[in-house]
Amino acid sequence: MDGVWRGGAASAFEVEIAIDATEPIGPLRPIWRFFGADEPNYVYMKDGEKLMEKLGGMRPGEVFFRAHNLLTSGDKTPALKWGSTNAYTEDENGDPVYDWEVIDLMFDTMLERGVRPYVEVGFMPEALSRKPTPYRHDWRPGMRYSRIMTGWRHPPKDYGKWEELVYQLALHCVERYGMDEVRGWYWETWNEANILPDGYWGGTREEFFRLHDHTIAAVRRAIPDAIVGGPDSAGDGGDFTRAFLEHCLRGDNAATGETGVPIDFIAFHAKGAPTHEQGHVRMGIANQLRTIDRGFGIVASFPELKRTPIVIGESDPEGCAACQGPMFSYRNGTVYSSYTAASFARKHELADKHGVRLEGALTWAFEFEDQPYFAGFRQLATNAVPLPVLNVLRMMARMSGERLASTSSSQVALDAILRDGVRGEPDVGVLASRDGGTVWALVWHYHDDDVYGPDAEVTLRLTGWGESDAAVTHHRVDEDHSNSYAEWKRMGSPGAPNEKQYGELMEASELATVEQGAERGEGALTLRFDLPRQGVSLLEISPN
Repeated sequence: MDGVWRGGAASAFEVEIAIDATEPIGPLRPIWRFFGADEPNYVYMKDGEKLMEKLGGMRPGEVFFRAHNLLTSGDKTPALKWGSTNAYTEDENGDPVYDWEVIDLMFDTMLERGVRPYVEVGFMPEALSRKPTPYRHDWRPGMRYSRIMTGWRHPPKDYGKWEELVYQLALHCVERYGMDEVRGWYWETWNEANILPDGYWGGTREEFFRLHDHTIAAVRRAIPDAIVGGPDSAGDGGDFTRAFLEHCLRGDNAATGETGVPIDFIAFHAKGAPTHEQGHVRMGIANQLRTIDRGFGIVASFPELKRTPIVIGESDPEGCAACQGPMFSYRNGTVYSSYTAASFARKHELADKHGVRLEGALTWAFEFEDQPYFAGFRQLATNAVPLPVLNVLRMMARMSGERLASTSSSQVALDAILRDGVRGEPDVGVLASRDGGTVWALVWHYHDDDVYGPDAEVTLRLTGWGESDAAVTHHRVDEDHSNSYAEWKRMGSPGAPNEKQYGELMEASELATVEQGAERGEGALTLRFDLPRQGVSLLEISPN
C-alpha cells in the first residue's frame, strides 16, 4: 500500500488473541528457509553475494537455494529468465567437454555464506538437445511467455551422455566439497515437466520419467545416500504427480532395469493469482492455498509416502518473478510481506489437516542485478537493499521450537480462506511457538485488497507463563517500520540515490522494533498494541 489508515482510533477494531504456553501442537519446522531464481549467474554477482549472505545468516547451514539453468549452454552471462553455465559442450569428435567454472562460482558463493544447494538438474545443453535451434531466447517483460521455450527444454539425443553428465557433475561436487557436505543437498530433475507440450519440458511424460530415472541413477552412483526426489511440478500436478509417484514406487526404472526410483522428498509448486481491478491489486491467496491443499492430498493418498518430506518447490503470490505490470505493483511494499506471513501460517495448518510432513516452502524470489531501484520484480532486495518481505522472513527465522495452541477473534478460518480468500473482513491471525523459556507470536493483519483499512487494536493474552517477569521485544513491518520502499518514496523516489540516501535506505531495511509493555497477573501476560493493515508483528517474550 502507499500509506496507512489515518481514520483515528474510533476507526480501529478490537482483536483478541489467546496463546497457551503449556499446549504444544507440533514442531515448528523452519519451512521458510528455501529460496530460488531463474537466473543462476546472479548468485555470485555483487548484489547477489550480499543477498546470499543475508539469507545464509538467518540460519547458517540450513538455508537452501534452487536455480534454473544449471546446465544451460551459453556465454556464462545472465538475462531475465535466463542464465548459462556452459557446463557441457562436445569436441569435434562428439566427446564430452565439461566446464564447472560457473557452477563452482555459484556453489562456492552459497556455501561460504551458509547456503546449501537444492540442485535442480537442468536444463538441456545445446550439444545434447534433440531440438537445439533456436537455443537462447530473447524474452523481455511484456512479451508473451512462450518466447522463453527454446532449445534448452527438449529431451537429450543420447540418454547415456545425459546420465554421464549428471554423474560427472555430482562426482565433481563430491571431490570439491566432500561427501559429508553433498549428501545433505537436495537433488531433483528439471522444472515443471507436467506443462505439456509447450512448457518447460519439450518431451512426453514417459520421456521425462526416463530422464528422471537416468538423473537419479547418476546422482546415486556418485553419492549413494543423496537426498533425491521431485517432480517439482507446476501446481499440484494432478494426474502427472500421481503417475510420477506411482512410477517412483512401482514403475520400471529405465536406467537400472529395477523396479522403482528412490524418492526421499516430494516437490510441487503453488502460486497465488493476483488481479488488478478498480485501480488496485487484489491478491489471490485462496488459489495458492487450494493448490497446496490438493498437493498434500495427493501425497497423503499414498500410505507409503505420507511421512515423506514435502518441499513446495516454488511457493509465491504469483508465477513470474521477472514479469512487470499493474498486477505486480504490490511486490515492493507491505502487501507482499503480510501475504507471506498469512500464507506461511496456513501451510502449517494444511500439513496438519492432511497428516503430511511439510519440510519447506521455497520462495521463488532473489534479486535482479543492475536493474532500477524498486523496479517491480518479485525479489527480496533491490540493488542490495532488502525489501519488507525479507523482514517477515527474518521474523520467521527467529522462531523455533514447538508450535503453541493459539486463537484470534479475527483470524479467517482455514476452510473459509480456502474457499473465498480474504475479501470481506481482514485476516488478523497468529502463529505462536515456544523454545525453552522463550515464546514467539507472529501476528499479521492481511487483506487481499491493497486498499486502506482501519488498524487492528490487538489484545494478546499469553496463559501458562508462570510468575516470572517478562522481557518483550516487538519487531514490526509496516508502512513506517522495516520498510525501505516507503523510505525511498519519502525521499522522492530517486532513480540514483546518493551515498547518504543509500545509507538511509539500508537503515530503513533493517528489522525494526517498537516499544512494547506487558501486564502480568494470575500466571498470564497481556500485551496490547495497534497493528496497521498489511502490517506484521513478531512478539518475542522471554523471562526477565
